Amino acid sequence: MNRAAAAKTGAYAGLSAIGLLASLVLGRPELVALSAPFVLTLVAGFVLAGSPDPEVVLHLERERAVDGDELGLEIELRSISSLEQLEVLLVLPRGLSVVSGENPTLLRLASGETRIVELRLRCDRWGGYLLGTIELRSRDRFGLHVYQARLDRRVPLKVYPRAEALRGAVRPLETQLFSGNQVARARGEGIEFADLRPFAPGDVVRRVNWRASARRDSLWVNEYHPERDAEVILFLDSFLEARRAGGDAGTLDLSIRAAASLASAYVGVRDRIGIVGFGGILRWLQPGTGLAQLYRIVDALIDTEISLSYAWKGIEVIPPGMLPPQALVLAVSPLLDERAVTALLDLRGRRFDVAVVEVSPLPFTEPGPGELGDLAYRLWALRREALRARYQRQGVAVVEWRDGTPLQAALEEVTAFRRHARFARA
Repeated sequence: MNRAAAAKTGAYAGLSAIGLLASLVLGRPELVALSAPFVLTLVAGFVLAGSPDPEVVLHLERERAVDGDELGLEIELRSISSLEQLEVLLVLPRGLSVVSGENPTLLRLASGETRIVELRLRCDRWGGYLLGTIELRSRDRFGLHVYQARLDRRVPLKVYPRAEALRGAVRPLETQLFSGNQVARARGEGIEFADLRPFAPGDVVRRVNWRASARRDSLWVNEYHPERDAEVILFLDSFLEARRAGGDAGTLDLSIRAAASLASAYVGVRDRIGIVGFGGILRWLQPGTGLAQLYRIVDALIDTEISLSYAWKGIEVIPPGMLPPQALVLAVSPLLDERAVTALLDLRGRRFDVAVVEVSPLPFTEPGPGELGDLAYRLWALRREALRARYQRQGVAVVEWRDGTPLQAALEEVTAFRRHARFARA
């Protein structure tokens, strides 16, 4: 019972008690008749007001969605007793919104009747949600009693970040031993032409290039590049993020979207892919392939959040098998925390193949007030340029990526840098 109903009931009871007491003290029986309507109303309210206990079942259209999707939800209500006024409110977590239907809604529920409240929800942001906290409020016909209940009918809902379609991703410098779609730099059995060489004992006849042999008056054979698989480790930096005050998106949201797009691209070409979440909490997922691995990676991505930590964590805390030899470590980072910066340089020093997609924090930051604030902002931007140059001197491709720019364009810049850097090392 809420305060308004309690006050109204108390007023009726007070008036009834005053009338009865006055009739006894003054010997005026007509005062009893004056208070009788209040007594009857109070008694009728208690007699007719039962304890409503409606049955509530929640039906969600599906348990997986992509940000921007819409999905239907039904709240099924059934009550044994009649409810004159029933208010139903679905408590929505931040990141979900109602696009059609009334929330809250007011309805009348007859005895034994089943009513369905239909809502259409939009997934505004990726994340893991528990949807289904329902608040009910019912009044009796006299308005004397108000019953409230908070029901837990929560079901899990996973909203995945929308992946950007990529024509191709960054190719690792080295491949693994199993067959795949990546053309290896080594020579062997394959279909990608590599070079010509003179015939040697043991060569099969089907590899003889008869046209080249006729021109050179000796037997020459074709050499090919084999198709192998590759191993890619996504390095997701979640130490710090840049976000405007009151904004819904920041560098972490862009990092999650980029990582999901990269994971989808590598799974599509049958590469083995794993993930390392490097932040306040260290998370990792062993490399694997296939659609099931993609779902594991995306599930790990939507659990990523900024966890404040002052502890120093080095890359050596990651299990040795997590970073296999000849794997490409593709980092997605705003390069805001020195721990992530140092860890990537340490990986390069251990001769890992490293590339960095820098999620630029500049669109989410503004200079401070006055000339001093503007000077500090320019010095900070110059320091970031010096950091990129430091990576590039170590042979690490660093490309700045901003929201609104296709991720494919940033990956092409990474590929171009690695191509020239490879020739320089040769």
